[in-house]
Amino acid sequence: MAKPQPSWGLGIPGPDTPASPRTLRTLRKIQSHQVLSSSSALIAQTQNSHPGGQSADFDSGIPGSATRARAHRRARSNSDASTREAAATPPTTQRRPARKTGSGIGLKRSLLENFLRDGPQSDNPREGLQELKYLVLSSRVDADADGMSPYRIYLWLILLDIPPMPTDDYLALIHRGRSPAYAKIRNDTFRTLATDPLFKRRVTEASLIRLLNAVAWKLHDARPKPRSRPTSSRRREMELLVNTPPSIAEEPASVFGGELEKNKSNQPSDPAMYVQGMNVLCAPFLYAARSEVEAFALFHYFVTRECPGYIRGAMDGVHKGLRLVDRCLEIVEPKLAAYLFSKGMHAELYAFPSVLTLCACTPPLPEVLHLWDFLFAYGAHLNILCIVAQLIRMRDMIFESPSPNKILRSFPPLDAKEIIALTVLIVRKIPEDLYAEMITHAK
Repeated sequence: MAKPQPSWGLGIPGPDTPASPRTLRTLRKIQSHQVLSSSSALIAQTQNSHPGGQSADFDSGIPGSATRARAHRRARSNSDASTREAAATPPTTQRRPARKTGSGIGLKRSLLENFLRDGPQSDNPREGLQELKYLVLSSRVDADADGMSPYRIYLWLILLDIPPMPTDDYLALIHRGRSPAYAKIRNDTFRTLATDPLFKRRVTEASLIRLLNAVAWKLHDARPKPRSRPTSSRRREMELLVNTPPSIAEEPASVFGGELEKNKSNQPSDPAMYVQGMNVLCAPFLYAARSEVEAFALFHYFVTRECPGYIRGAMDGVHKGLRLVDRCLEIVEPKLAAYLFSKGMHAELYAFPSVLTLCACTPPLPEVLHLWDFLFAYGAHLNILCIVAQLIRMRDMIFESPSPNKILRSFPPLDAKEIIALTVLIVRKIPEDLYAEMITHAK
């Protein structure tokens, strides 16, 4: 088997590596997707540029130069039909003008895609990043009905500042076999987004197990190692015990680096290799990525840099986030907060999954991806306000229900556009000291 290239696992060769048939097939599929996405608009443009539709080869039915050129090509499979059509299309049609001639929303999407392809106009990286964030906020990422976008995963990599990861590094973790957290992982993976047909059709349980097991190995390697017991004679050990002050001699393990050091590694400040809920948090990364290596790089970075407090043994970051949901709701909607508190409904009872998974537990998955575009652009801490925004949208139902716990047991389907718009409005009402706590609560 060919050695994987140190890229995002797409199999795209470097400048000195000959292109393999698999690479050419991948490139043809990418080109095919581009042609199919703009074919109808290209036909409309050609008809407009030729009055009456008399000059286009595919309208007149007369074999033109493109048809003759296509006839001399060697036969390919049916899956390459769109690629052969693309090769026969005049060069001017490769600019995909359809998205630029559409509505204002289409123009904004085109600007975001062009930005990712061509880069910012300014040489200042800070200004370029601000421009990219504004484009994410002002327009949704161009995606199909399933939430799939050809460039979303690269947008996330840019926003989170994650460099490419060699595929061999990921394979090395896979080849290490089962991690100490493997049994816990297997107990959760089979029910990950079990009712979501989009996720089940695209992501296999095997890939989810591999990724979580690889992350568990990375977290295992990063844990502080207990000091081993020094190799010394029994006489030397007895001398140390005799010469040790009584307060320390009562705990001889602290002298020789035994059980005390082992207990230190079990403190809440130490990250766990796996906690329940990491499987749901990992799911959107696997769904949106084009390879497991991309998903691994994103997920590992996210749980270790953006929200390490969420995966500690005590999940102290999640509990801090739940208290912040109550405090923010009191400021933004005091009547709603008072009503929920009077019923004994604090965020700990209904918002734990939403805080831990950044709302990935609430379908539909395409809307989760749009919400994550916003969170990765402006900070995952804004998920606290996104939960508050969902409560505000449910306000009338909550007030009308004598038992709001039944309503809050499962949130209504996500509407990312409405939630983001409401979050942008209510963020102005949050005091600076409380907002600072939101930023650091998951660290």
